[in-house]
Amino acid sequence: MTEPPKSRTAPLRVLAGAAFLMATSAIGPGFLTQTAAFTEQLGASFAFAILLSVLFDLGAQLNIWRVLIVSGSRAQDVANLVVPGLGHLLAGLVVLGGLAFNVGNVAGAGLGLNVMFGLDVRTGAVLSAALAVALFLVKEAGRAMDRFTVALGFVMVALAAYVAIASAPPLGDALRQSVVPERINPLSIVTIVGGTVGGYITFAGAHRLLDAGLSGPGAVRAATNSATSAILIASFMRVVLFLGALGVVAHGLKLDPQNPPASVFRLAVGEAGYKVFGIVMWSAAITSVVGSAYTSVSFLRGLLPRVEERWSWLVIGFIVVSTAVFVTVGRPVKVLILVGALNGLILPLSLGTMLVAAQRRAVVGDYRHPMALTVGGAIVTIAMTWLSVQTLIREVPALMR
Repeated sequence: MTEPPKSRTAPLRVLAGAAFLMATSAIGPGFLTQTAAFTEQLGASFAFAILLSVLFDLGAQLNIWRVLIVSGSRAQDVANLVVPGLGHLLAGLVVLGGLAFNVGNVAGAGLGLNVMFGLDVRTGAVLSAALAVALFLVKEAGRAMDRFTVALGFVMVALAAYVAIASAPPLGDALRQSVVPERINPLSIVTIVGGTVGGYITFAGAHRLLDAGLSGPGAVRAATNSATSAILIASFMRVVLFLGALGVVAHGLKLDPQNPPASVFRLAVGEAGYKVFGIVMWSAAITSVVGSAYTSVSFLRGLLPRVEERWSWLVIGFIVVSTAVFVTVGRPVKVLILVGALNGLILPLSLGTMLVAAQRRAVVGDYRHPMALTVGGAIVTIAMTWLSVQTLIREVPALMR
């Protein structure tokens, strides 16, 4: 059996912090770029992919968060109870993916400061990383992280909503095609699902709640509300970015292929919009740096008991290493592509594991997992496995050439 529940309740600050940690971890530089690029490619039909991704995201998050909170254990420990050694594999994949993508997050933070103040991108990356490190040097790092992600989360959503309104998108067409799309692109679905709940992102909020002492069957309702809020925040950001890009594209304007999201902001609002993009890019990137480092390290804490009391220093080391890689090497594109393809397999692996764990009394005790969530989770697992394998088949041979 797992350890007894620590707490059934948690302050609203913790629940909101967990929700925003997951959401802002998802809303990174890749999130912004993918949304703009797919909107230009698919137009209003991308609304269907967004709607479907919201359903997939909820199916994944609600299952994973509930099982982890009921068990009172982090994902790697639950996975090891299901199949010995599986937790170590999952931890390795998450840490590898988190480190690789954090290089891109640091780069995005540097780009944001470059747009806002004209700083060299590498200098901006170092300054941003220093701020992230400072969060984990304070006495109550968890509380500081909660406040930081919530504040910047509101900033991003508000600014993106302003751009969406300014671009005057065809709302009726978007609403219609969210249900009856003219075009369907499976790659867009797997990409944005993986970008919202793939890799380390899936576990960010749940691990934060566990670290705050929230666990046990009595905490399921609070965890469910927090998980739902996280998905809705990330999805709302996706929708307003989509509408902003759709308004620009619908007016016959072309996005810059080198930086699609920046051109959305600039074309919608003018040069002031480009500065707004800098704020959004920096906010998205720096919160993803924090979320990636915190969650990746949380996978090492259970496997390496010695670091449990010094976890904040390990997070700092994670941020420093990813920053050093960017400053000295740049963004290793081939590595990012390969890890990105492998990252797609983390969601079906972790979700499938949690669905099995939900039926194990040794993991969840007398808790009974809702059948609707089990069926929905199984559908997401099968669909994402197939789509991820197809992505791997395409990406890896191209990478090796």
